[in-house]
Amino acid sequence: MADTAARLYLITPVLEDASFAPRLAEACGTGSVAAVLLRLSPADERSLINQVKTLAPAAQEHGAAVLVSSEAKADLANVAARGGADGVHVPGDPAHVRELRERLKSERAIGVGAIRTRDDAMSLGEAGADYLLFGEPRPDGSLPTLESVVERASWWAEIFETPCVAYAPSLDAVETLAATNAEFVALGDAVWNHADGPAAAVTAAAAILERQEASR
Repeated sequence: MADTAARLYLITPVLEDASFAPRLAEACGTGSVAAVLLRLSPADERSLINQVKTLAPAAQEHGAAVLVSSEAKADLANVAARGGADGVHVPGDPAHVRELRERLKSERAIGVGAIRTRDDAMSLGEAGADYLLFGEPRPDGSLPTLESVVERASWWAEIFETPCVAYAPSLDAVETLAATNAEFVALGDAVWNHADGPAAAVTAAAAILERQEASR
């Protein structure tokens, strides 16, 4: 169970190039972002590496760890290593996670999403995942119910030591998900589409987390 306030984890839109860097820097420049997941559009390995080399510093220079994901057939572990990312994020496949753990050792983090059941979650934790992500948008853009994400994150945070990330579809959901004791609350469109810009959204989310921690 987390004994400190949940931290912010940002998920980018699917990116086709490095033009997103300024918005990423704006969001992370608040100093309140712990980690960023770069979702990269399928491309050849060299293009992905170059994209990460440009995007990652926009977050890392402000203290945020950077993880990469992509549906490309490229070697994601190699993309992360050569691009300078801090880790990879993959769909829930225990065999793949074990393979990545063997290759990456403790040098880079392995995050896992697209987790369907409690049994799957436990298998992935045992396989060596560094965190599990619950509630992120499905490939078709739909979302699980907030209630189901609260239930899954609460269960995991209470029993297991491996950190979990709970995805908030809106700023209004941040407090509810932080109350699950998840170590991280993830935000995507709620940050990038905020009327006042990414920094304003991150600042608002961080304030919610601080208030939630103070009320414990």
